[in-house]
Amino acid sequence: MESGEGGRHRGDPLAASWYPSPERHPGGDGTRRSGRSRRKRGLLRYGWGVYAVPVLLVITVFAVAGMPDRSQQGSGSSEAAGRTTENDTAPVVAEGEKGGEYDSRMKSPELPPGAPIPKSGSGTFEVVPGKTEPVGSGQLYKYTVEIETGVELIEGNDTFGRLTEQTLADPRSWTNPRAGGISLRRVGPDGPRPDLRVTLVSRDTAREVCGYGNGLPYDSSCRIGERVYISAARWVRGAVSFDGDIGTYRRYVVNHEVGHFFGNDHVGCPAQGQLAPVMMQQTFSVSNDELHELNERVSQGTEIPANGFVCKPNAWPFPLGNEAGD
Repeated sequence: MESGEGGRHRGDPLAASWYPSPERHPGGDGTRRSGRSRRKRGLLRYGWGVYAVPVLLVITVFAVAGMPDRSQQGSGSSEAAGRTTENDTAPVVAEGEKGGEYDSRMKSPELPPGAPIPKSGSGTFEVVPGKTEPVGSGQLYKYTVEIETGVELIEGNDTFGRLTEQTLADPRSWTNPRAGGISLRRVGPDGPRPDLRVTLVSRDTAREVCGYGNGLPYDSSCRIGERVYISAARWVRGAVSFDGDIGTYRRYVVNHEVGHFFGNDHVGCPAQGQLAPVMMQQTFSVSNDELHELNERVSQGTEIPANGFVCKPNAWPFPLGNEAGD
C-alpha cells in the first residue's frame, strides 16, 4: 500500500481589521473611542464578516483534523491433500489461458504473520443464512456457505458468506460461459439439499482434514467430496505470494477449491511473468521451482516442472471477465 501527500499551495491570507483607522470612519476625529464603540462601528461597517472569517477558519481546521484515514487496508487449495474428483473424468468446466508480462518474485509457503486466527472449533457446521437467484447458464449447481461452530471472525461471520457469494457470482469466476457452461445458486438453511458446501473451518480442523504435517507442514485448504474446507488461518492471514492483498487471496481460495469440485487438477505457471492459473497452488508459491520441490516431498497430484517460470498472483479463472464471447 502506498500513500503520499501532494504539494500544498498557500494563497493570500484572509484578514479583517478589528480596529480600522479613525480617518476612515465617517466623522472620524482621530480620538480614541471605547472598545465597545469600536466594535459597534466595526459591525456596522463590516457586518458579521469580522466574526465569520475566524469562525470559518476554526471550523475548517476542525473538519480537516477530523477527516478519517481512508488508506487502503488490506486462496488454500487441495495443496496438502491433492484431492480433486472421485474419478478421472474430464473437468466439468475449465479455465481460460492467461497472458501478460509481470514482474517475477519468489514466494514462500509459510503462513504470514498477522491477526489472531480461529484455532479450534466444534467439528460441526452451520449454514450461513443467504440465498440468490441462479447465476450463469447451463447445468445448475446449488451451494451453501457454512462455518464451523465456534469459529468467529473479527469482521463478522456474515462477511464470509457475502464474499463467497460475490466471488462465485462474478463473471470472472466459473460461470463464465467459456468455462464450459454452468450456473450456480446459493441456498440457505431451509433450502433444497446443496450440491456443494463452501465451509470456513478452524485452523485445527483444516489441518486434520487437509493433511497438515504429512511431510508438508503448511496451512492449507482442500476439497473432499461435496465440501470445500477453507482454512480460517489462511482466510485471516492470506499467503506471502499475494503481498498482503487479503481480499484477492480470499477470492482465489474460493475459486481454487470450487475449481477442484468441478474436476480441475493443479497446474503450474505456463510461462514466465503471466498471471497464474487459479488452479496453481498459489497459497504455497507462484514459482514452479518451489512447487516442484514441494511435490518432491509430498505429491500434490500433478507434476510441476522445475523450469524457472514465475507467475503473478491471480484470483480468477477468467481475469478479464469479458471473455464470454457471443
